Amino acid sequence: MIIANNISKSFGNLKILKNINVEIKKGEMVSIVGSSGAGKTTLLQILGTLSKPDSGEIIINDSKITNFNDKQLSKFRNQNIGFVFQFHNLLPEFSALENVCIPAFIANKNKKETEEKAKEILSFLNLHNRSKHKPNELSGGEKQRVAIARALINEPDVIFADEPTGNLDTKNSDELYDLFFSLKEKYKQTFVVVTHNLKLADRSDRKLIIEDGQLISKK
Repeated sequence: MIIANNISKSFGNLKILKNINVEIKKGEMVSIVGSSGAGKTTLLQILGTLSKPDSGEIIINDSKITNFNDKQLSKFRNQNIGFVFQFHNLLPEFSALENVCIPAFIANKNKKETEEKAKEILSFLNLHNRSKHKPNELSGGEKQRVAIARALINEPDVIFADEPTGNLDTKNSDELYDLFFSLKEKYKQTFVVVTHNLKLADRSDRKLIIEDGQLISKK
């Protein structure tokens, strides 16, 4: 589903990624681990179309996205990719339901159908009684689940998560990974997760280890 060929990326004279090659199958839960500064987030951002490599190519669902212009990338991202970040990035002035609906509204989807689908996803995530609450009225774990619901609203083929448990305690971290696996089964989602939490990474279908900008192991 995702193919990365010879991906390299530098910032000034600093080489962050060095000829990375990786393939990710549909429905896989893949974790990317490594020390700080190893290039994990940079790789995730390139795979997720948020950043462009200096060289190499990215293919997602047979689309060579490294050839896309910014407008094409934005459309592709909205229709095919969901994101979950360490800091949930919810808009504070909107309710949980409204936050979830935003990507679908950007895609010009029907308002009534979108809201019904958002309610269904929130219910699946045990947030049906929190849909009218704004972010400042939600716990950290609830905010992260709202962010996941937002990532799911357009039925993306893949969800990229960057340190999604970084601000959560152990209990909520375990619950979030349980949730990822439930979503993987229910919605047939592919997950690519950057994490420092090796215990959680070991639960993934596959663990990619990055060291000094290179993929040194695939477990």
